[in-house]
Amino acid sequence: MKNIRNFCIIAHIDHGKSTLADRLLEHTKTISDRDMQAQVLDDMDLEREKGITIKSHAIQMNYFHEGQQYVFNLIDTPGHVDFSYEVSRALAACEGALLLVDAAQGIQAQTISNLYLALENDLEIIPVINKIDMDGAMIPEVKDQIIELIGCKEDEILLASGKTGIGIEEILEAIVKRIPAPKGDPEAPLQALIFDSVFNSFRGIIAYYRIFSGSIKKGDKVKFFNTGQEYYADEVGILKLGLQPMQTVKTGDVGYIITGIKNAKEVKVGDTITLSNNPSTEAINGFEEVKPMVFAGIFPVNTDDFEELRDCMEKLQLNDASLTFELETSQALGFGFRCGFLGMLHMEIIQERLEREFNQTVITTVPNVGFIAHTTRNETIGVNNPSEMPDPVKLERIEEPFIKAQIITKPDYIGNIMTLCLGKRGILLNQSYLTPTRVELIFEIPLTEIVFDFYDKLKSQTRGYASFDYSPIGLRDSDIVKMDILLNGDKVDALSALIHRSRAQDFGRKLCEKLKELLPRQQFMIAIQAAVGAKILARETISAMRKDVTAKCYGGDISRKRKLLEKQKEGKKRMRQIGNVEVPQEAFLAVLKLDD
Repeated sequence: MKNIRNFCIIAHIDHGKSTLADRLLEHTKTISDRDMQAQVLDDMDLEREKGITIKSHAIQMNYFHEGQQYVFNLIDTPGHVDFSYEVSRALAACEGALLLVDAAQGIQAQTISNLYLALENDLEIIPVINKIDMDGAMIPEVKDQIIELIGCKEDEILLASGKTGIGIEEILEAIVKRIPAPKGDPEAPLQALIFDSVFNSFRGIIAYYRIFSGSIKKGDKVKFFNTGQEYYADEVGILKLGLQPMQTVKTGDVGYIITGIKNAKEVKVGDTITLSNNPSTEAINGFEEVKPMVFAGIFPVNTDDFEELRDCMEKLQLNDASLTFELETSQALGFGFRCGFLGMLHMEIIQERLEREFNQTVITTVPNVGFIAHTTRNETIGVNNPSEMPDPVKLERIEEPFIKAQIITKPDYIGNIMTLCLGKRGILLNQSYLTPTRVELIFEIPLTEIVFDFYDKLKSQTRGYASFDYSPIGLRDSDIVKMDILLNGDKVDALSALIHRSRAQDFGRKLCEKLKELLPRQQFMIAIQAAVGAKILARETISAMRKDVTAKCYGGDISRKRKLLEKQKEGKKRMRQIGNVEVPQEAFLAVLKLDD
């Protein structure tokens, strides 16, 4: 055990974690030259296309140092704020972390929040400055920032380049010397923490775990603590580039187990595995339950595909434990799911994965956040969906979630950011200069305002030089109303939105204009209205397509034409009463892309 080291790499997005992981794998000859490719641990097409890590990946390496062989378990983590739950799970399975900082960009918001996560888990931190071979590298300045942030000595900071391989040997030596070996009693009852799981259509669910005490052998009967279910371990092993079966996996190791479970609900990430015949009395403290930030409805395009979509969602949840969903019905779209996501990027990724990995074409409704409504009868209702909003007569007050946003940027963009955040109902709490060229702004902003396009706007206002991180700070009273869209007097529940009263009119007008462009014209007139309660805020009219009924009249008396036109008018009236308006899928997507 004294020769095992478990560590992960944490950093802000795009600071070169996956590239550094490639060099570590190359240096320790874990991967043959033939299998080597850039970002080898990012095995999803989506990850390669977008150039981001979405899933944590674990891999084992062997390293020889001073005549001894060491076993390294590396967990590569995502850098984007929407996947911070993946990072927290990886940290629970490690004793140390490489904190990576880009030499050209310095410390950014996500670097700081990931560092705090690591310190909460009492991990040994090894600071590494990456990309030192770049022209814009500011090594002395970045060193000062790191020393100020974590209070280490200057000689403890390692310099490296993931691209060229400079400093890789020093990093591997530092892992051996600075990161403690795992603690735990090999003789005690088995305690293994599940930190990830994937679904394989041939072998069932494969759970990845880290053993804190005891050991697990092939053929052992194991018990899952939370669900109380028992299974036989058909195969156990360690994680190389693929799965490598072993007879026994011991204390301190990271490994996998296949038990032939096919039902997604039976494996929970954060659960503890123990042996049936010699069970451990207590579970390991897992990670806290995930708190979704953004809610949206996901519906199959064909209502018949609902059951298939449910299976796909369960398999996807195995692979991404931060996705939560429950059943929902909509008059316009039929049966579907109300899903909770950690942010807009997370929502986009889930939608893409459903389409690519499971061939599911889905309709996504307007995203919104969870509110708490207090009624006049002193009842408290959670509102994650516009249809759950109580009647305004019964409503006493409504609370919306607020967040504390931390934005780090260059001083040139302070004005732009202030305008953006104050326009989003934000309150400036603090402004401080970290260095003469970097300023930190802290705002309190309602989460609703961030859900739509805040991140994209922040990037364009600051030319990509701002980094953004947030943490929830609780609920506050707010004037939130439910805005309905009516087509010829009928509500379309899938287009309803919960919105602040001051924004409702503006938003309603834009939405009506957008729908006017997107809805196909019918033989009858369509009125599009945005309403809050009985008050109509905006209206657009799509005029009817006119069929030329008088074309067959050639010459003759005007009364013949008039008779035909009167008949057509009557028909249109009747058609409008019974005709229903088909809403195309683009209309639902348009709501997500409303420009200010």
